[in-house]
Amino acid sequence: MSKDNFLKGAAILGIAGAIVKILGAFYRIPLGNIIKSEGMGYYQTAYPLYVLLLTISTAGFPVAIAKLVSEKRALGDHNGAHRVFKVAFLGLLLAGILTSLFVFLNAKNIVGALGNENAYYSLIALVPALFFVPIMAAFRGYFQGMEAMTPTAVSQIVEQLFRVIVGLFLTYYLLDRGTPIAAGGASFGGSMGAMAGAIVMISIYLSKRKEIGEEIKTNLNEADEPVSKIVKDLLAIAIPITIGSAIVPIMDTIDAAFVLKRLQRVGFNSLEANNLYGELKGLAQTLINLPQVFSMALAISLVPAISGANAKKNYGEVKNITSSGIRVTLLIGLPCAFGLFILAKPIIRLLYFKNTMETLNSAGEILAILSFGVVFLTLVQSFTAILQGLGKPLVPVVNLAIGAAVKVFLTYTLTGIRSINVKGAAISTVIAYLIAALLDLIAVRKYTRLKFDVKEIFVKPFISSVGMAVVAKLIHIVFINVIGDRLSTIIAIIIAAMTYFILLIITGSLTYEDFNLLPHGDKIANKLIKMKLLKR
Repeated sequence: MSKDNFLKGAAILGIAGAIVKILGAFYRIPLGNIIKSEGMGYYQTAYPLYVLLLTISTAGFPVAIAKLVSEKRALGDHNGAHRVFKVAFLGLLLAGILTSLFVFLNAKNIVGALGNENAYYSLIALVPALFFVPIMAAFRGYFQGMEAMTPTAVSQIVEQLFRVIVGLFLTYYLLDRGTPIAAGGASFGGSMGAMAGAIVMISIYLSKRKEIGEEIKTNLNEADEPVSKIVKDLLAIAIPITIGSAIVPIMDTIDAAFVLKRLQRVGFNSLEANNLYGELKGLAQTLINLPQVFSMALAISLVPAISGANAKKNYGEVKNITSSGIRVTLLIGLPCAFGLFILAKPIIRLLYFKNTMETLNSAGEILAILSFGVVFLTLVQSFTAILQGLGKPLVPVVNLAIGAAVKVFLTYTLTGIRSINVKGAAISTVIAYLIAALLDLIAVRKYTRLKFDVKEIFVKPFISSVGMAVVAKLIHIVFINVIGDRLSTIIAIIIAAMTYFILLIITGSLTYEDFNLLPHGDKIANKLIKMKLLKR
């Protein structure tokens, strides 16, 4: 896969992911206004454990299934490809049964151990999702291995639609029965979404059964591979990916375990501690996760690009792809970080206006701290993909584990200082990703022997991002007394985005190849060339 193809794949995945994230924003933002920071505290106490269990049971398997199915189909072993799917499906079905039963039987003990018993309804409502998501993972991996991405895209959108519609309806409908039960309704939206997504994947599979059967008849390999060999191959690919993917949910679960108890120990009562935790996880961190849709799309595209070039021993191409990947990552991460920092409080006030002013100011301060982590988090994702493509999947796992260990210490220490309180968890998260990003950078330089073009990769995106942030702040200050806080924030964001684009062109951060990734981008690029704003 060439550099252009991997970037084009990343752009396509980014657009699809953006649709899902936009739907997610239509869920989280009104949700935060309906159940406020208290309800978000209950919701977010349950959610990290749910994500952790899902990560353990599914994370690496879609990739492993896709890789093995793709390899066997390339060799004409269509029956072997389908056998991989069947073995993986049974394994993931078992994982879904075990994880859902575990939570169903232990929900009260789990929320009690986390120090937030009112989160019981939020956790128990996610039990069906723990069953259906692994089923979806098996089908998605199979179709991705067949190079059919539409089923995954359709199921993701349907899953999110049901989550939003059912979750918001139940949250609003159950609000009179108390905030803990309403938060449980929000969680159940996720279960309904998972069920709908699984039904979509199964329906698509059944509609293609005849086509799959015809393909199997053309099988070129007569001998069936032993089930034990298939299981071994699946686990060899899935386990390192799963370990790496589990560290972030583990960090969130650590927050759920430590933060609430530490806050109560320094004088906050259980409701106050829950509200602060809701500000951290339910309001501020939700916004930090939005830029990840583009950086994750880039990371997914980087793995096969680096892997293919490395397998061919085309080390020049490895360096080109690595350099381009880091540059695009910073083009995404830096403006998001500066923008969220400079407009932290206005953005929180714009989105979560139903909360008290005290809550909004506190959440804004948390967001300002977390915004620095966007750069390091997006870099960690890209560095991880590069190292996985180079056949070094455990290196980023170890580096992130080191960052997580530092986070545990800092979270425990800082949240125990009353004046810092929940901001300590935010600070520790930023430092954890900073450490992981620096260690990954050292490893990437070691294994690629790449000499970074500091000006192109770092300086130009930094200057453009700073300029954008200054304009955003000035626009907000000028307009706030004329048209009000919320409308001035919207205008500041729009003008900031336009300013960033212009600065990227002025500084030469955008290239002709970058425009080719966009629909009709070549026409835009050619006009800019005529205006002498862009070089070919």
